[in-house]
Amino acid sequence: MPVTSEVDRPETAPDGPALPINELFASLQGEGVLAGVPSTFVRTSGCNLRCWFCDSYHTSWEPTHAWMAVDEVVAAVDERDPDHVVLTGGEPTIHDESFELLRRLDDDYHVTVETNGTVVPPADVPIDLASISPKLATSTPTPERPPAGVAPTAEGDDDGAPGVDAGEWTERHEANRVDVDALATLVDRYESQLKFVVTGRDDLPEIVDLVERVRDAASVPVPDHEVLLMPEGQTREQLAGTRTTVAELAAEYGFRYTPRIHVDLWNDAPET
Repeated sequence: MPVTSEVDRPETAPDGPALPINELFASLQGEGVLAGVPSTFVRTSGCNLRCWFCDSYHTSWEPTHAWMAVDEVVAAVDERDPDHVVLTGGEPTIHDESFELLRRLDDDYHVTVETNGTVVPPADVPIDLASISPKLATSTPTPERPPAGVAPTAEGDDDGAPGVDAGEWTERHEANRVDVDALATLVDRYESQLKFVVTGRDDLPEIVDLVERVRDAASVPVPDHEVLLMPEGQTREQLAGTRTTVAELAAEYGFRYTPRIHVDLWNDAPET
């Protein structure tokens, strides 16, 4: 997956606040309650988890990026038409500079942050919509279930890159994928949606249990229409095999179904 490359970007961080940017582009929001809304996407590189089915493995399993100063990111957003910005990843909240970017964008844009819900931003950080995607047990990688699109290797490659070892991440991912206190804090603090990637019917008992745990821990209601079920799939062909089942599960459990519009329109093309 190529890094956004309208102009050459440095491979080392510039002085001052900067972010590792994998993609920066305008398109349509493909998922969630704002699906279909014209949006500028700012995709940071780096993640604290390793879902085997990650649809942006170029920010996690094989992270690629170019450094952009926060000033440059704001200017690039300003150059584009949408008044909705999606800060995504990877996991954007692992970078303190993401919080500075959110403060800078607050006055002029409606901003969605796509997060796995394991990191709570400082209390003064503005977010218009926290799109929280807790990771289920079926997301955990194993040597038998390595990440899609990436060839697993036990050793780093010749240039010192870490390599992709699903087994190395099994315990680490499983131990860190859910933090109920962090989820409850995000729900309490921001307008939010809980968006679950669903691989099949067997995921639903865990989803129901986790939603109830968040409801018990949060001080605000978490209505069913803020719980979204999204089919797993990085390509049109994969979605064709999961979307109907997930839609039927949403109807059965009273949750909301969300499509993946960008996959339907552009398949797995970058910067869509």
